[in-house]
This record gives sequence, C-alpha cells and structure tokens, in this order.
Amino acid sequence: MRKNLRWLVCFAIIAALMLGAGQVMAAKVFKLGVLGPFTGPAANTGKQFRGSVEMALEKIGGKIGEYNIEPVWIDSQSDPAKATNAYAEACERSGIQAGVLNWHSSVAVAVMDVAAQYKVPHMFGFGATEVVNEKWKKDPDKYSFWGGKGWPVPGTLMNGYVQCVNDAVKNGIFKPKTKKVAIWGEDTDWGRSAGGALKEKFKATGWEIYSEDYFPATQTDFYAMLSKYKSADVAILAGTSASPPNTAALVKQADEIGLTSLMVVDGVGWIGDWYKLMGNASDYVLDMIPQLSSKAAQKWAKDVKAQKGYTVSPSSGGLAYDGIGFMLKILKRTLERDGKLDKAAVHKTMVDEVNTGKLSYTEADGAIIMKEYKYTAATMPDPVVGPANYFFPVIQYKGGKGSIVFPQAWATKKFEVKK
Repeated sequence: MRKNLRWLVCFAIIAALMLGAGQVMAAKVFKLGVLGPFTGPAANTGKQFRGSVEMALEKIGGKIGEYNIEPVWIDSQSDPAKATNAYAEACERSGIQAGVLNWHSSVAVAVMDVAAQYKVPHMFGFGATEVVNEKWKKDPDKYSFWGGKGWPVPGTLMNGYVQCVNDAVKNGIFKPKTKKVAIWGEDTDWGRSAGGALKEKFKATGWEIYSEDYFPATQTDFYAMLSKYKSADVAILAGTSASPPNTAALVKQADEIGLTSLMVVDGVGWIGDWYKLMGNASDYVLDMIPQLSSKAAQKWAKDVKAQKGYTVSPSSGGLAYDGIGFMLKILKRTLERDGKLDKAAVHKTMVDEVNTGKLSYTEADGAIIMKEYKYTAATMPDPVVGPANYFFPVIQYKGGKGSIVFPQAWATKKFEVKK
C-alpha cells in the first residue's frame, strides 16, 4: 500500500513538473521597443519615460493574453545618428515587434525612416516638429509605421502664449516699454520649429521681432545674449529647450543680471524637479504644460514618488504613461481582432483603427493627462487638439508652483508681471 502511495506521489510530482514546463513553453514574448534619452543631456526625461513604462506594465502584470510584454530600452542619447543605430540594432538583434515613445524632434525625423525600413509600427513619438508631418504626408504608406504623435506641431499650441500675453496687455496687467520680442531656442528641429511658430504668431499680432537666436543644447553660458536683450529693452523672451541644464542656466542667468523681461520658457515643467534647479529665478516664467488635475493623476504622481523616488513631470512622465497605456490598448485590441501579436497585425490596427479615430485612448481607459487621445485622417500624424482632447493651458510659476493663467475659463490665478 505504501509502495503504491509512493508511486502516486512521484507520478503527481512528475505531472506537475511537466505541466509547469508546458506552461513555460507555451508562454509567448512580445518585444516592445521604448525609445528615449536614457543617457545624455535629457537623461532626466529618459528616467521618467522608464518609470512610466515600468509602472504601466506592472499594472497589467506584464502580460496581454498569453504574451509577456518585454520592454527593450533604446537609448537615443539625444542624438539622431546614435538613435538610428540603436533603433536598427533593436530591430535586428533584439527583434522588437513594435516601438513606443521618443522625446526629441530631430530623433523622430531620423528614426521614422528606420521604423519604415524594418516595418516596425511605432506609436506616440513626442517629436513635434513640422518636418515629421511633412515627411509623413509626402509618403503616408511608407511612414504609416510612424504612428500618431504624442505631441502636435508647435504652431498648434504656441499660439496660447501669444493669446495670453495679448490678453494681459489688453487688460492693462502687462505694460511693456517696447514691443520687442527675442526668440531663442536649442538649435534642433524642435527648437527651430517652436521658435518659428512663436515668431510668426507674435509678429502677426503687432510685435517686433528683435532677434532670433539658436544655440547647442549643451550650452550653459547665456550672459552675453541676455545682456544684449537687457540693453535693448526687449519686452518678451520666448523660446524652448529640451535640455534641463540648458533651460535652468538661461532662467537663472536672466535673474542674475536683473532682466525684467517677460519670459516664455516652454518646457520648464518637463523637468520633474525644476524648482531645485531654478529656485525663485523661475518666478513669473510662462510655460505650457498639462496638469495633474484629476484624482487619478494625483494618486499616480504620489505612487511615482513613493516607488521611484522622484517628482513626476506631467509633460514627460505623465504623457509617457498615457502613451504606453495607449500602446498597450492597441496591442490588446490587435490580439482580440487577429488572435496574435506581431508587427504586421499591430500595424494593421494602427492604420485601420487608430488613424481613423475608431480606436482612441480616454480617461475611462486610464489616461491621466488628457481627456482623450484621438487621431483622424484629417489630423494625422497629429492628435486632435482641443479642450476635450489634447490641450495645454498656459502656466505661470511663482514660489515653486505653477498656476493656470490662461485661458480665463481655466485660470486658477491672475497673470502677474515681474517688477
């Protein structure tokens, strides 16, 4: 009897081991490339990308159906040439089946050709420049692999600054000595696209463009440029940089030399711990960033702080979290529709359902920054922009806090001028 019992126990153990082995063998892996500046001047953004992706994958247990979703980290190093090499290697050696995210416009312009070459569907790249849209529209079949962008062209959003400033002038809050505007920015596709949009919008409403200055993203000495603006009584400084050291140096040095011009510094809020870098020098600066306004977004930010140890930026970390969330919804939909996950099936879902507006990503799905991320044939590769979809309010900083000052319907504080 005991002998038979021993045999039964052995048989049960062997059967359990075989079942476990079978389950392991049955598990499938879907490799998802995550493109970001994980090292280099924008490494802080890369850190936020990584944290957001990890948290989104943890939320679903790292699986969609029978597929384990394995992230492949592709380091752009904020350099187009290095990014293309890294992306090609991820396609060839790592075998990524899809890609998601990206920060720099110059990187997007370069990598969209690599995605097309390897037929890897890539979603939610932040590269906002018009150059991406121009390439996409010239050959939409080829560039359909570079899916809907996570950031619209600068001109769509930059007009908010001009409207905000003109509104302050009209209401007698801002009384500039001159109508001079100095346009500045990092010397990249993003910097020049944003600068060009600001120049066009200000000029169209009666402002004089004093100068247009672009510089390397690694530059940290702006004393000569800022002193020139001060001597000319420039009323407004408007521009952008995706490099935290670059942006922080410009803001702090402007304060050091006593520059009282109104400063539009698009991208301060991209840096999670921006106040640690800039301090009170950031007071009165205007920015356009999304807000962690919902309870879900605020809870998520607290979870990030607790789990990852840093203060999350709505623009980089928050949008990245929504971007990976949208991509995971696309993968889930693809599996439901086609019963498999591979490059061709994911690409088909993007073209047939995402690009046409049939499949969007909303607050009900888990979006925390925008109400709805949606694309249509008329807007591709940009998202639909508007208060009910993708929209940034104008923020003014003071004492380490950003408050909405425009549009008026959203304002939580009145516009102020540095004295």
